[in-house]
Amino acid sequence: MTRDTSVVDERRSPAGGTPRGLDVAALGAVGLSVAITVLIGLLGPSAMVPRLPGPSWQPPYSLDVHPGAHLVIAMGAVAIVLGGLGLAAALRSRWAPDPRWLLAAGCAVAGLLAFLPPSGSADHLNYAAYGRLATLGQDPYAIAPATLPGDPVTGAVEEWAGVTSVYGPVATAVQALASFVGGDSVRLTVFAMAVVNAAAFIGTALLLHRFARGDADLQRRAALLWAANPLMIYHLAAGMHVDTLAIACMVAALTVRGAASGLLLGVGIGVKLNAGLVALGPAWELRRSPGRLAVVAGTATATVVAIYAVAGPHVLDQVSAASRKVSLATPWQLVKVGFQSVFGPGAYSAWIQIGSLLLMACLAWLVLRALGTPGVPGALGTPGTPGTPPADTAPAVAAAMVVAWLFAAPYALPWYDGLVFALLAMASWPALEAFMVARVVVLSLGYLPAREALRPDDLLWTKTLLRETVVPWTLLALTVVLAWWAARAGGRARRRPASEAPRP
Repeated sequence: MTRDTSVVDERRSPAGGTPRGLDVAALGAVGLSVAITVLIGLLGPSAMVPRLPGPSWQPPYSLDVHPGAHLVIAMGAVAIVLGGLGLAAALRSRWAPDPRWLLAAGCAVAGLLAFLPPSGSADHLNYAAYGRLATLGQDPYAIAPATLPGDPVTGAVEEWAGVTSVYGPVATAVQALASFVGGDSVRLTVFAMAVVNAAAFIGTALLLHRFARGDADLQRRAALLWAANPLMIYHLAAGMHVDTLAIACMVAALTVRGAASGLLLGVGIGVKLNAGLVALGPAWELRRSPGRLAVVAGTATATVVAIYAVAGPHVLDQVSAASRKVSLATPWQLVKVGFQSVFGPGAYSAWIQIGSLLLMACLAWLVLRALGTPGVPGALGTPGTPGTPPADTAPAVAAAMVVAWLFAAPYALPWYDGLVFALLAMASWPALEAFMVARVVVLSLGYLPAREALRPDDLLWTKTLLRETVVPWTLLALTVVLAWWAARAGGRARRRPASEAPRP
C-alpha cells in the first residue's frame, strides 16, 4: 500500500516557525520522560529491572546501583505521566520541528536502550527461557520453563515459569537464535534479543518516515507517535516486548504490494496471532480488486499455515488458554468479580468471551462509521477536509479494528497498544490518537512495578486499589466516551447535506 501525497490538509502548519512556551514544555516533558526511562535501566537491577545472570563483562550494561523500590516505581510513574502529557501536547502543537531530528533522536535512544538491561516487565526472561528450551530440543509450546528449574536460563524466570509459550513460531525462532548466541548466559541471550528488538523499532521508525515522505507534518506526527513517543520507548524499546517485531512486520506489509505484502502479514501473524487484525486493512482497500486481494490473502494464509504447521501440534495450546483469561486492569475484571459474587468461581468465562466479541463488533462498526473513507456508511467526508484522516484506507481501517479489539479485550497489557500507535502514524487520525494516549497512560500506571515480588508492602495499594479498581473503572469510562464520540461523529456525517457527502 502506498500513501496518496496529492492531498494536503490546509490546517497543517509549515515546518519550522518559532516555538511557543507550551511547545517547549511539551517537548521538554517528552525528553525528560525518555531520560527517566533510560536512567531506570542504567541504574541496574531494581523493582523495575530484573537481574540478568551472566558474566558482568557481557552486555547489556548497567551501574548496578540497586536503587530502592520506592524510588524506581516513582520514576516509572513520572516517566509515564510526563510522557503522556508531553506527547498529547506535542501532537496538538502547531510548531513543526524538523521531523528528521525527532526521528534521529528516537532511533538513537532505541539503540542505546539495547545496551541497557530491559525494564518495565520481566517478560524477556520468559523469552530467553523459551528460546533455551528450543535449543535444548524441547518444545516450548508443550514444556514450561519450570520443568528445568536447575538450568541457568530457564531457572531465571520470575513470572509465568509454569506456563508454556503463547508467542508465535517466528518469535520462538528469534528467541532460539538468541539462546544459541547466549548459551548459558541469560545476560547475553537477552542482549541478542535486544539487538533484534532495537532493529525492529528503528526499522519501523524509518518505514513510517518513508511512508509519509512528501509531507513534513505527517512525518513529524509519525515520529512523535513512534520513534520519539516516550510511551512506546518505555514499553517497546526499554521493555523489549516481542510486540515490536510483530509491529515491524505489519508496518512493512502496509508499505508494499502484492505477494510481498501477504508474506509480511503472514510473518507478523507468526510473531503474534492478534497482529492478524491488521490484515483487515489491506482486505478493505483491495475489496474492489478481487485478483489483487486473492494474491495478498492467499500468500498471507499460506505463510501462516506453513509457519504454524512447522511449530507442531501444541503451538496454539497456550493461546487457547489465554483467550479465556481476564487481566486485572481491564473493565472485564469488574464484570468477572460481579459474576463470581453471584454465581461462584468459573461462571464468568463464556459470558465474558461472548460479551467482548459483541463489544468489539459494536466498537468496530462505530469507529468505522467515523472513518473518513469512501464507502464507509456515515463517513466523515473525504481526505483533505477537516476532521478526516488521509486517503490511505488500509492503515486507518486496520487502526479502527485494532482499537476496537484493545478496548473490548478481556486481557490487555499496555504494550499491546504499540500496534495502534504505529498504524495511527500512517493514518494520522488525531481523535483516536488522543484516546490511545489516555488509554496507555492509565493502563501503564496500573502495571507498576515491573516485578511484583519486589513491591514494598506499603505500596500494595498500587495493585489492590489502582490496578484492580481505579484503572478498570477509568478504562470503562474511556470506552464509553470512545463509543459516544464515534456514534456522534458518524451521526454528523449521515446528517450532512448531499452536496457535502463524500465523493467516491
